[in-house]
Amino acid sequence: MEERRAKAFMVVLLVFSLLVGQSYAAFSECYKECFLICLIISGGCLDSCAFKCLKDCILPLPATSSSLDDKQQIHDFCKLGCASSLCTNLSSKNDPGEKKVGSCVDSCSNRCT
Repeated sequence: MEERRAKAFMVVLLVFSLLVGQSYAAFSECYKECFLICLIISGGCLDSCAFKCLKDCILPLPATSSSLDDKQQIHDFCKLGCASSLCTNLSSKNDPGEKKVGSCVDSCSNRCT
């Protein structure tokens, strides 16, 4: 029982640190942390974790999205669509592949300009 509490506490701390530092973290670090936390919480669903973390690390938080202009929002949604179709298969349970995914997302950013 105590081990479960310790794991739950660690997950909460990781999630909190991810949320606090997300705006300052580079995409690859954001993706890596998000992906590992998601795998722990979801029990290992790769596809849904990859998409969730792409979305969370590409799109701004809803509170800040109103401060973005329309062109930036369109660009971010284009990048998410491209990344979700091309980059989600680069992660595995043993390796989030954050550098490969980051390069893939960067190439999507170039395609969406």
